[in-house]
Amino acid sequence: MTRLSLRNPLLTPEQIVQSPSQRQGMSQALELDLRAYGCHLVEAVGIVLRVPQVVMASAQVLFQRFYYLASFQDYPLRGTVLGVLFLACKVEENPKSIRSIINVVDIIVKRDRGYPEIVTDGYDAEYYDLKNEMVIGEMQILRRLGFNVQVELPYGLLVNYLRCLEVTEHPQIPQLSWNYLNDLLRTPVYVCFQPETIACGVIYLTALKCGVPLPTSPPWWIVFDANEEDIKQVARAALALHERSRLRIMPLDSDELEMHLQGSLDDHVKTIRHARYEAAHASNKAAPAASAV
Repeated sequence: MTRLSLRNPLLTPEQIVQSPSQRQGMSQALELDLRAYGCHLVEAVGIVLRVPQVVMASAQVLFQRFYYLASFQDYPLRGTVLGVLFLACKVEENPKSIRSIINVVDIIVKRDRGYPEIVTDGYDAEYYDLKNEMVIGEMQILRRLGFNVQVELPYGLLVNYLRCLEVTEHPQIPQLSWNYLNDLLRTPVYVCFQPETIACGVIYLTALKCGVPLPTSPPWWIVFDANEEDIKQVARAALALHERSRLRIMPLDSDELEMHLQGSLDDHVKTIRHARYEAAHASNKAAPAASAV
């Protein structure tokens, strides 16, 4: 009989060793960049739409889970970002319209690429293509995850643990720990460890950075159901993320992924940027003439 659980599903050792994208030939470095950029998009869109933190965090965890069951080659990044945002807003009972999510994702991408920030009008081919990507993305996420979209987050645990350790009044530890939790959403940590381990990992790291001693007899993390090796892995993941430099231009669909692998994506984006600015400039020049008539 299948057992249901509200605990977060974690990766198997086989999935950790090699993801579907890597099995199809993608480098680990590129996959990590794509994961980080996808989560960057989710967070940026969530801020613009003013959704609660739990919506943005849940969407990023679903994004990470999905790409351990499917590959970037088969399911491009942009459609999955649209899908997890739409799905997380519904799951967390903070629904947003399809149009608002599509428009904000589109504007964030254009801003990242230096394109003119022109909103799609909701009736052109570009909008309908993005809408199809969202619908397909959501359907594939639900299918691959087996409709298990439960996400348990460590934010509440972090607050309780800081209170137990009596460091809530420290000028740096609470905020720095919270920031690390947000940063780790861009890594696979949330699909490798349960929330209590993640919360302990960021407390361990911030206490070290701030030079604050914590109880060692017994070790404080044992009280919170974590072990030393796991929390050190979480801390290392947080540090490694800050050492990585994210590429500004990342492939959003299958064609762009192919261009990226061939080294031509940057030139492609520059060409489109130039063409769009020329079109916008021509449109702005034509507008006064039309109004004068």
